[in-house]
Amino acid sequence: MRTYPHIGVQIPQIYLPTPGVDLQKWSVIACDQYTSQPKYWQRVEAFVENSPSTLHLILPEVYLSTPEEEQRILSIRQTMRRYLQQGILIPHEGLVLVERRTDHKIRHGLILALDLESYDFHPNAKSLIRASEQTILERIPPRLKIRQNALLEVPHVLVLIDDPGLSVIEPLIQQKHRFKTLYDFELMFQAGHLRGYAINSFEIENQVIQALTNLASPEVFRQKYGLTDDEVMLFATGDGNHSLATAKAFWDSIKNEVTDTHPARYALVEIENIHDPGLTFNPIHRIIFGVRDNIQTALENYFGEQLVFNPCLDKQLMMNIVNEMQSKDGHTFGVVTDYCYGIATISKPTANLPVGTLQNFLDRWKIMDGYQEIDYVHGSEVVDEVGRQPGNIGFYLPAMNKFEFFKTVIIDGILPRKSFSMGESDEKRFYMECRKIAED
Repeated sequence: MRTYPHIGVQIPQIYLPTPGVDLQKWSVIACDQYTSQPKYWQRVEAFVENSPSTLHLILPEVYLSTPEEEQRILSIRQTMRRYLQQGILIPHEGLVLVERRTDHKIRHGLILALDLESYDFHPNAKSLIRASEQTILERIPPRLKIRQNALLEVPHVLVLIDDPGLSVIEPLIQQKHRFKTLYDFELMFQAGHLRGYAINSFEIENQVIQALTNLASPEVFRQKYGLTDDEVMLFATGDGNHSLATAKAFWDSIKNEVTDTHPARYALVEIENIHDPGLTFNPIHRIIFGVRDNIQTALENYFGEQLVFNPCLDKQLMMNIVNEMQSKDGHTFGVVTDYCYGIATISKPTANLPVGTLQNFLDRWKIMDGYQEIDYVHGSEVVDEVGRQPGNIGFYLPAMNKFEFFKTVIIDGILPRKSFSMGESDEKRFYMECRKIAED
């Protein structure tokens, strides 16, 4: 495989299902979605049954820490080997242009592999490839169990580039009629359409590499962000932060025992341009379970005179106020309980974003034993439905401005965990491509 170390990129060999495989059953949504909605995954299992599917190659996180976790991990390893031995997966080398259609939106991406030696997920990293959100280290070990002894990676990682000149991916879109179609099908449960094109021209590949090289130029980088002296960040994780961190942790655990060209040194990802009009940033809301104390009292104890809390009987009004009342001088978020909606406004916040203000409170309240568990969810409907159940509380957050994303990560460092979502749940990446991470 061709590598370009100066930009941390490898042209990968991927594996795709052989012709005849039902791609609607093959492709399932990212494993970290619908974690509070087990019925969704039960529906997926009923739809897929025993057909070849990425469902059998991943562990939906709804099953983490359940009695069936270990058996599922064992089954994943066995299924990977069987799919390769039986020719269910066949190799293809080269970049892949991805076109994803969702409700009246189209976004594009490019499949390639990133060098994990150029990636650092720790706070204040100055690496070429960086995490955008706080990595919860406790989330790596269960994912690491899946990657260890696995033959394949099946990625859902979306990595962002900041390309306002539309120089990397967009020229490929204009030429897509020249490329061979690798897959073209409707996703399950009306989640949209997925199409992939093979970029098998060295000339076009070189154009992509040159465009990425230009974005990684220190002069271009510093002029873009108004910096005088800072290390270049070319790639920032958008979705799948913990999956990429797990790939890094696995590589670090074996790299002293293998060659520098071992396939586990790289991770397969889809890169997307933050300036793609089809790419939207949505908030990731919070739901807490097993609440033991009164929410308003807990907020008052933590924020003191900074807090203004107002009940709100109307869900839509709550959402409108939260979305409109954001400023540097105050952060506002919504509260959903089984008895009312509420609006909390915090004056003179110390965090840069409302999600940071809320998360700092929730972390402290958890230490004080104010509730049992927390989940991070997409969509106002889930916040409302689950938050209004007795013993639960939902927190509704505003979206962040995607055009402030890169400069914020570069200057301020990583964002609070689960700060944003690239689209709603059903717009997340569906698994399609596989890649070997073990030597033959």
